[in-house]
Amino acid sequence: MSTGTTTGTDAEVELVIGGMTCASCAARVEKKLNRMDGVTATVNYATEKAKVSYSGGVSVGDLIATVEATGYTAQEPAPPAEQTGEAPGADELRPLRERLVTAVVLSVPVVAMAMIPALQFEYWQWLSLTLAAPVVTYAAWPFHKAAFTNARHGAATMDTLISVGTSAAFLWSLWALFLGTAGTPGMTHPFELTIERTDGAGNIYLEAAAGVTAFILAGRYFEARAKRRAGAALRALLELGAKDVTVLRDGGREETVPVTDLKAGDRFLVRPGEKIATDGTVVEGSSAVDASMLTGESVPVEVGSGDPVTGATINVGGRLVVRATRVGADTQLARMARLVEDAQNGKAAAQRLADRISAVFVPVVIALALGTLGFWLGNGVGLTAAFTAAVAVLVIACPCALGLATPTALMVGTGRGAQLGILIKGPEVLESTRRVDTVVLDKTGTVTTGRMTLLAVHTAEGTDEAEVLRLAGALEHSSEHPIARAVADGALEKLGALPTPEDFANVPGLGVQGVVEGHAVLVGRERLLADWAMGLPEVLARAGAAAEEAGHTAIAVAWDGAARAVLEVADAVKDTSAEAVGRLRALGLTPILLTGDNEAVARSVAREVGIEEVIAEVLPQDKVDVVKRLQSEGRSVAMVGDGVNDAAALAQADLGLAMGTGTDAAIEAGDLTLVRGDLRAAADAIRLARRTLGTIRSNLFWAFAYNVAALPLAAAGLLTPMIAGAAMAFSSVFVVGNSLRLRTFRAAG
Repeated sequence: MSTGTTTGTDAEVELVIGGMTCASCAARVEKKLNRMDGVTATVNYATEKAKVSYSGGVSVGDLIATVEATGYTAQEPAPPAEQTGEAPGADELRPLRERLVTAVVLSVPVVAMAMIPALQFEYWQWLSLTLAAPVVTYAAWPFHKAAFTNARHGAATMDTLISVGTSAAFLWSLWALFLGTAGTPGMTHPFELTIERTDGAGNIYLEAAAGVTAFILAGRYFEARAKRRAGAALRALLELGAKDVTVLRDGGREETVPVTDLKAGDRFLVRPGEKIATDGTVVEGSSAVDASMLTGESVPVEVGSGDPVTGATINVGGRLVVRATRVGADTQLARMARLVEDAQNGKAAAQRLADRISAVFVPVVIALALGTLGFWLGNGVGLTAAFTAAVAVLVIACPCALGLATPTALMVGTGRGAQLGILIKGPEVLESTRRVDTVVLDKTGTVTTGRMTLLAVHTAEGTDEAEVLRLAGALEHSSEHPIARAVADGALEKLGALPTPEDFANVPGLGVQGVVEGHAVLVGRERLLADWAMGLPEVLARAGAAAEEAGHTAIAVAWDGAARAVLEVADAVKDTSAEAVGRLRALGLTPILLTGDNEAVARSVAREVGIEEVIAEVLPQDKVDVVKRLQSEGRSVAMVGDGVNDAAALAQADLGLAMGTGTDAAIEAGDLTLVRGDLRAAADAIRLARRTLGTIRSNLFWAFAYNVAALPLAAAGLLTPMIAGAAMAFSSVFVVGNSLRLRTFRAAG
């Protein structure tokens, strides 16, 4: 299965790039691909992937050939069915760990003998050579191999610096041992190099060659492990889906098949404790579904016939029969994974600057090392000191931290967001979250539930509420009107079961009438009762007027010739909306309620959730104009919505937050997608995005600061090569470790 997609004459493909060891490698591959006609590519060092758009006569084979000609490998990702579930890079970690163990075990005595005079027995230098040789050859072989490969392609990378630096220190030591004073007591160097090291080790640098190799291998190993951990959330997301499914064939025959064989329209069985195989609609049974792995919501959701369910969620209650509606790449899980992966492949503006620096970094460092050598030789300090400073410059330079700054933070931030039901579309979104100062909240489906709910029952004197609900609920249960459904659902929730009407008739525009348990029942507007010469008692009239003043709908109930109750129905405010508005205010945002409902309804909802500014009676097509007007006032606007009529406003806003319970159009238009229909997730999303942006900025600051400070110190001769190697390894590990702190992000409350 190819991951490439085609749109008209343009196509996109994702390639897995092998052999990259630093940010300079990624910059080289990206540069080579972008030189091809009709090709636009972005290469991510942290994810080891290239996202390529191409057109014209270019093929995927041409792209792969270009990468291979640059000295690296490229291939399309394996289809999901063929993926083992093991983290990428696991094969590379094992030999890297073996080389690291070898380097550490052999380097420790070499460094100890060089630094502790008491351990320097006669001919100790030759033991150091015996121990250091395997470190500089076997353990450091990946650096030498990569440097040679890059040299054949006329390029230089971090491996070039490491290889040249450690090899120079080792070869210098060999020369000193065999031809100079370091190897044999009493011998003098033929070229009379008189500068001796103050640590008693003579003119050899075996501990530098071995120690630098060990430190850098340690840095590479821990960096690789951290990168795997950074991508763990996305891998976990991809592995959530069920592998097999029990399909119901003709006659109810059960057949277990791989989930990849499932087709839209198939009916499949979900037993208690099993994963729901794909997105669908319940056609039989009722249960509770645990969707925490997708939405971050810990409370299971009750579902029954006609309710939608999402693939990869877990049936924790009864037996369900589900009709598949979306399969394969169209499921919500697959779309979430694509959004997260696309976000991780993106680059912030600051990272593009870092990439440009990385592309020229290595040649500049080599020139700086040669300049350092020449400068100190010209100042008469001697070849040993000049050589030491030059090697330190080669070893301490590190563009890797620059290359890892943005992608590792994005990997961890977007992965953590996916675990909490928050999908961030890309790095550009992060900048928007920092600037926004106003949040526009669509009312229906965002602040409110989006469905009519029975709020209250007002009864006349001597009337039992349960009887009102039983008779009115039974009659309304036969109607499909949204208000009727609200009454029927409210009655069922409180009573558990309803009688069946003996007679039922719909009265268009007014309500319903019929016979229930021998009673002639009317449920509807006050006008319906008036047609039967019935009026509302004063207590019920007042209750109805108060309900309508609050923007709610008042439904009269009468039976046996007398008005008995008024039912109050409205689109109920979500339980968490008031808390969510408070959290948005705490983030420095001014909330505005936007709705097409009348002013009274809007003001009532706004008062309930704590919003002061209300824009009501807005036509769907005019919502985008409201956002534009607010922007023209100098505000940076975030928009939260869930419907088709919100899509244009979401796209126009500086930051669009789409509720995942809404339409595909809204989700496509949004910058952030909130998988669960809880408005509190909007505040969590903005907090997470801002924290991810802050992590990227701190990563870039320290990566730049490290190189700005370290290179002059090394050139000034203030750092030994071994200390330089340790510092270089630490810089990359620090950046990745700083990014991993995002894994501790918690949703508020």
